[in-house]
Amino acid sequence: MIVDIHCHLTDPMLLNDVEGIVSRAKKKGLVIINSNGLDIKTNRETLKLAEKFDIVKPSLGIHPLSIENLTDDQIKNELDFIKSKRDFIFAIGECGLDYSRNIDRGKQISLFKKFIELGEKIKKPLIIHSRQAEKEVLELLETSKSKKFLLHCFTGNFKLVKKIFDNGYFISIPCNIVRAKHFQDIVKNFNLNQMLTETDSPYLSPYKEKMNEPSFIVETIKKMSEIKNINKNEIEKTIFDNYNKFFLK
Repeated sequence: MIVDIHCHLTDPMLLNDVEGIVSRAKKKGLVIINSNGLDIKTNRETLKLAEKFDIVKPSLGIHPLSIENLTDDQIKNELDFIKSKRDFIFAIGECGLDYSRNIDRGKQISLFKKFIELGEKIKKPLIIHSRQAEKEVLELLETSKSKKFLLHCFTGNFKLVKKIFDNGYFISIPCNIVRAKHFQDIVKNFNLNQMLTETDSPYLSPYKEKMNEPSFIVETIKKMSEIKNINKNEIEKTIFDNYNKFFLK
């Protein structure tokens, strides 16, 4: 049983072929596709997809780069909306910080703090984006009593990676592990019991010539098996156990 705990089925590159994507994923053994919202529009689209496809689970959030086009009132209303869907969502995400562009860092930090507080209130895990702000993200997470934090596609240095594991947080390994030494080294040097698998579809494909999709998780499993010298079935079982522990307990 294979899981993709972070993708974006509402992305225009995927949205028109969701039925095919879900069908191909099921044929490869996937049982969970966790699609993450990025803003007001994609949060609602994500909920609709989860109603239509049993394998698709919804996470709702506001991507840090999305705040550029949102007013304070819109952000407050969306936080209230996400809270109102607490019984329907899998997690809060995507949320976090992104310092790769010149978007108000103070506003990003304020919103991320609110997401951390919301996760505590509604007892939902957070799926976290941390591009070029890895240290700052971890410092904010450490102010919370919660441990239900998943760092997706984490590219921070190994001192910070170690802090993730030491703090009891989780990290998700993307499909581009097949050629990204950073993720290969994470798998090689850290505990599988705090790892999950993601595609971040339509991005981070294992194939240079193909757009990513959930069925390609099998390539991540294959590479993890090779690195750890552990049977693929055992890798799948460990990741699925981690999924149950992180999302369902």
